[in-house]
Amino acid sequence: MDRTVVITGASAGIGAEAAVELARRGDHVVLVGRNPGKLAAVVDRIRADSGSTPDSYVCDFAVLADVRRTGDTIAAAYDVIDVLANNAGLIAKKQESTVDGHEVTIQVNHLAPFLFTSLLLESVRAAPEGVIITTSSAAHTHGWLDPDDLDFQRRRWSRWRSYSDSKQANILFTTELTWLLRQSSVVATCFHPGVVRTDFGDSTGLFRLAKKLSPIGFVSPSQGASTLVQLATTDAGRDIPGGYFDSGQVSRPTSRAVDPDLAERLWTVSASLTAP
Repeated sequence: MDRTVVITGASAGIGAEAAVELARRGDHVVLVGRNPGKLAAVVDRIRADSGSTPDSYVCDFAVLADVRRTGDTIAAAYDVIDVLANNAGLIAKKQESTVDGHEVTIQVNHLAPFLFTSLLLESVRAAPEGVIITTSSAAHTHGWLDPDDLDFQRRRWSRWRSYSDSKQANILFTTELTWLLRQSSVVATCFHPGVVRTDFGDSTGLFRLAKKLSPIGFVSPSQGASTLVQLATTDAGRDIPGGYFDSGQVSRPTSRAVDPDLAERLWTVSASLTAP
């Protein structure tokens, strides 16, 4: 393959595993991550494993100016991006706002990827068969997202509520993006990676305890990355534009997560909140 694949959240977990596998298959991988040391370690791992040297960019999705700078830089560097994998994400330990004034989970998991995608969209559209993949979660089933209150100014906040809302937002984003790209060759999909044995979610004691006491049901990072790799390398997503996948198979999200009116409202609000 002679493709360019951009992966966010690539310094650890399923993002790193997907990057290693795609590089092994011959893709030129562009890594985006927050931690410079971890990102460098993934670069070294890919170089040792496949002989190729990926490009890497340090970017903090909790700072929209950083997202804009990195997105502009990557867009200038690559006229064509074949695959964009929006994989960066977190579960916040406590309620806090970013420097941009947004609840941190909704910004890192939704607003920043929304902005990042908008900055790279023309490069993806330039690909013969561009693909945009967003890492969502089965947690979306517990979401009750309100586009007019993304930052929990009127609703009671909890870490799981904000996380579930953000994962619902990922599917709504995919739904509206699919509609907007319906006359192009670009396909957008999203997926649930499973409950992965990584340090993701370790800011919450309950998550740490569950992994320690009941490891059954957790999947390895490489297993969690398998659906991302599948959607990046096969026609599975192209056959079902806007599809939500789980364990490599198309799955059915909640009706609210694919509500076209809610998806359009969220898109309009997100565009306003991420405007320069």
